[in-house]
Amino acid sequence: MGTDSHAPRDKTVLLINPNTNSNTTAMMVDLAAETLASHGLRVTGITAAAGPSMIVDPESLAESAEHVREAAHGYLSGPDGGRVAAVIVAAIGDPGREQLDRELEIPVVGIGQGSLDAAAHHPDGHLRRFAMATSTPLLVEALGKLVAAHGFQESFAGVRLTESEPLVLAADPERQYRELAHAVSAASEKDGADAVIIAGGPLSATARRLAESTSVAIIQPVPSACRLLLTLLAKDS
Repeated sequence: MGTDSHAPRDKTVLLINPNTNSNTTAMMVDLAAETLASHGLRVTGITAAAGPSMIVDPESLAESAEHVREAAHGYLSGPDGGRVAAVIVAAIGDPGREQLDRELEIPVVGIGQGSLDAAAHHPDGHLRRFAMATSTPLLVEALGKLVAAHGFQESFAGVRLTESEPLVLAADPERQYRELAHAVSAASEKDGADAVIIAGGPLSATARRLAESTSVAIIQPVPSACRLLLTLLAKDS
């Protein structure tokens, strides 16, 4: 994504896609902009320079943390770095988020972090039971660790998986939608989840479609991270 030389200072949110698929980056930038633009924030996207097109296993998730850090520091050390108000790490496992949060003086939010915050808290304020639906079986353990790291394990109903592999579904949006819809139904009806996170940045378009077509509360990772980010920025102002 390009940058706007006329953007006001400290009004840019840097979205980093740890997956090396630039189309996914563009999709998530557009989703983030829908939430942030009305608050005077512009979203600039960066795609990881190395790694897989879609993170599907613990090894690539761990390796992507350094790619995220390199992307962030590379941009922030450039001519437009001073314009950045915050950073979004746009992969559900939040690779590199904790390190960047320690290293930077601006808010750093992960879409996993934002999703958990939105899923665990009902809009009226009380805690609710939630689950995840995803296409990446090898990341189930990592997702469970993320839940525990944020202290929501007592509200967590577990992970429901699609039948097909993630890259197969990435190439077939209709099949992806049908299989994730089935996983959402199972999480609600069998696991007692009141809300379901569609766990994966590349699943963002399907997450939106599910939110518009099901009665279950669907948690969309990118918009959830944006709302958490706005809360943090308001506290810092």
